[in-house]
Amino acid sequence: MRVVSLLPSATEIVYALGAEPVGVSHECDYPPAARGVPAVNRSRVDPDATSAEINEQVAAAIEEGGVYELDRERLAALDPDLVVSQGICDVCAVDEVLVRTAVDELGLDAEVLTTDPHSMADVLADVERIGATLGRGERASEVVADLQERVAAVEEAATGVEERPDVAVLDWLDPPMVAGHWVPGMVERAGGRYGLAAPGERSRPREWAEVREYDPDVLVAAPCGFDLDQTGANLTDLTGREGWADLQAVREGRVYAVDGHHYVNRPGPRLVDTLECLGALFHPDRFADPPGDAVQPVSALADEPGAGALQ
Repeated sequence: MRVVSLLPSATEIVYALGAEPVGVSHECDYPPAARGVPAVNRSRVDPDATSAEINEQVAAAIEEGGVYELDRERLAALDPDLVVSQGICDVCAVDEVLVRTAVDELGLDAEVLTTDPHSMADVLADVERIGATLGRGERASEVVADLQERVAAVEEAATGVEERPDVAVLDWLDPPMVAGHWVPGMVERAGGRYGLAAPGERSRPREWAEVREYDPDVLVAAPCGFDLDQTGANLTDLTGREGWADLQAVREGRVYAVDGHHYVNRPGPRLVDTLECLGALFHPDRFADPPGDAVQPVSALADEPGAGALQ
């Protein structure tokens, strides 16, 4: 079956199922083989801009018809049997309405499968659903069983912890945006408390005053689309805010940057890697150290002379 995947998480699922897409999105970069597959969309936003600049560009792009543009000529040439799209966020990937319109107008004989996950259970269900569509149901069941086993191990390790830290995860820095969807449930599974959003609630901008009032014990910066280097380059969006040094997480040296591009904001199989990382941040005595390419203390990424005060 010829598959075009228009979001990184679905591309990871397709590869995990033992299939290879013929087309992907411009952001699909994992596994490494995905980088050599033709991209069928383009972004109208400069990914290397600052957090605030990207926010402004996204708002302008939405007003002008959307953040992404489909390469219809390439899509037609690839002649897919299946196009995997998403309905969760207009900023994260090509919207399903745009995809369905293109498929219809190009006269493609292709099924459009839409993902819309808001929890880890939804992500596992997407693995099963994509597997069934690809005729790889048995492999999908194996992948899901392995992931569920790892989730259960995290839950078991977090069982009976004496203190659950209050946690805030930010998936954008300027303006601050508190992560929702699957993140609240993951924090709870890993032995934390998440008081700024309910499980399944959409991510949305918050006033900095709300974060200060919540005063988390652990603060995680995981901007959507940013790797650790880009997060480090935008750290002053946090560290320059009023009251930053007074936060409990800052005083206790429990502020971390997580690669949001590859982990927190990509609802695919590696969300379980992220869950394991969160466990290590909340309860280092119960979990193995997280990999350095996924998580770093914010102080380790800061370039400014006063960065030591962050720990």
